[in-house]
Amino acid sequence: MTYIAPTEDVAFCLTECTSALALARAGAFAGFDGDLAAAILEEAGKFASNVLLPLDAVLDREGCRIENGAVLTAKGHREAYRAFVEAGWMGLTLPAKWGGQELPLSLGAACLEFWHSGSMAFAMGTLLTMGAAETIEAHGTEALRQTYLPKLVSGEWTATMALTEPQAGSDLSGIRTRAEPASDGSYRLFGTKIFISYGDHDLTDNIVHLVLARLPDAPAGSAGISLFLVPKMLPDGQGGIGAVNEVACSGLEKKLGQHGSPTCPMVFGERQGATGWLVGVPNKGLAAMFTMMNRARLAVAMQGIAVAERAFQSSLSFARERRQGRDPLGRSPGPAPILAHPDIQRMLMTIRAQTSAARLIALATADALDRARHASSVEARAAARSEADLLTPVAKAFCTDLGVEAASLAIQIHGGAGYVEETGVSQLLRDARIATIYEGTNGIQAIDLVARKLPAGDGTGVRELIARFVATAAETAASPDREIATSGEILKEACHALARATEHLLDVARQKPLDALAGAASYLRLFALVAGGTSLARACNAPSSKDAVRRQLMLSFRFFAERILPEAGCLARVATARQDLFADIRELLGVPEGGGPPSVVTSPQARQGATA
Repeated sequence: MTYIAPTEDVAFCLTECTSALALARAGAFAGFDGDLAAAILEEAGKFASNVLLPLDAVLDREGCRIENGAVLTAKGHREAYRAFVEAGWMGLTLPAKWGGQELPLSLGAACLEFWHSGSMAFAMGTLLTMGAAETIEAHGTEALRQTYLPKLVSGEWTATMALTEPQAGSDLSGIRTRAEPASDGSYRLFGTKIFISYGDHDLTDNIVHLVLARLPDAPAGSAGISLFLVPKMLPDGQGGIGAVNEVACSGLEKKLGQHGSPTCPMVFGERQGATGWLVGVPNKGLAAMFTMMNRARLAVAMQGIAVAERAFQSSLSFARERRQGRDPLGRSPGPAPILAHPDIQRMLMTIRAQTSAARLIALATADALDRARHASSVEARAAARSEADLLTPVAKAFCTDLGVEAASLAIQIHGGAGYVEETGVSQLLRDARIATIYEGTNGIQAIDLVARKLPAGDGTGVRELIARFVATAAETAASPDREIATSGEILKEACHALARATEHLLDVARQKPLDALAGAASYLRLFALVAGGTSLARACNAPSSKDAVRRQLMLSFRFFAERILPEAGCLARVATARQDLFADIRELLGVPEGGGPPSVVTSPQARQGATA
């Protein structure tokens, strides 16, 4: 399977469709300009194509294993990680104070796309370390920053987020891991976490776990959760590692995909307790952890785009070579490449157009985060923060849904060759499937959007964003290019459908919250289609000398508008429909009144490692 990073496409999106260069000119990112962005993207793409892509099949085939109580990664994984660290990639967007390069998050997101295209299993570990470093920088004490950030930013140590427990998955209020104060100001943690990505491995000498746990006097529910830093190896006080902490991996999960990414149940404190330190304010751990989770949600959105891009490239190459049936236009005798058939063209453009839209949505999310940090005024930073809050669940859900859909379409294009493992296409679907689940399921993202993000500021933020969508659609509909203008009219209709659905949900959420939640998934999809369509429209209007890239984006916009955006009207009707039907559904499914006992999802490995 081949993959070439789409560096020109992404460089166009980054420099023409985000404010990265404008922020740099205002002093935000020292030395950053278009030339540097292009050079970094080129090198990131080479690493993905030349180092990670050849490794990916090995990681999938060999996976990870446990020998003598230690988790070992597949052949070549350690060497690739060492090359990644030596190139300075871990600190690309992290603070210069701790050894990072402090470049735009939008640039970092673009690079993450390339690395995940090269190997999703490899890149998964890097995004966790980046997110943990940001969390410690934002919420940790100065002592924790001094001890851990230089190691994490350099990649000498890695990090995890340890949230999930057998009885506490999407609902973290049920967490039972406990943290008991020690006389020296540290804490002793006791409990079991499950599904911890890169919970143990042989890539680095130390692994830093950010763990959610409860203090002895904590109130019940999510209001009583605190965040702790718990290293695998305790620091020696001189910049190195000392004694082994009471942190143990009790097994490896056998997974559908991402075989090269070690997913572990982790046991904290089997005897006297795992030593840890409080990060942030007691009982405010979820707020602190959301620094890492929101960073991870954007990174997982890039995973979906990465899979879709690789699915497109693999499918296009196959469709050019595979010959079946006669040319529908009768241009040549004998079997024609399947690329000549309209249905193959439809599937390829469905992947291509949605990938372009998803990329622009994700980069817009990263750009909003950059502006929330570096915009020149308090008002501009607050507006950008609101935009990022709205776009994050949309990007995470839409992009990861796309990854699954694109991988499935790639198998369809390959036919029987896609269903067998030999071509590698089936691995894309296996790897992508988890992305709609972890870092908050896509259903949770829809709930977050409708129940929390829309009503924020009494709906001011979402109304302002939709007003920008409407303005872009009107401008596009007035284009002198007849075909672009026609697509702009379709976009206008979709924008108005979104505006109506938004007002409906803002009203219904106050009176009948269950009705609003029943339409949440449809609403998120509607929001994403409009955001993607307007992003493509703006990209078509962006001034640039890269005519080939603009032509591709214009075709993607036209296809998106004519073949995908018409879903908007149907989605709006579903999102705003009366939800009386769900009363009967709840009765049919036997949903208990007032909820029921919490479900426990676990595995043999986690059960073996369970502690009191």
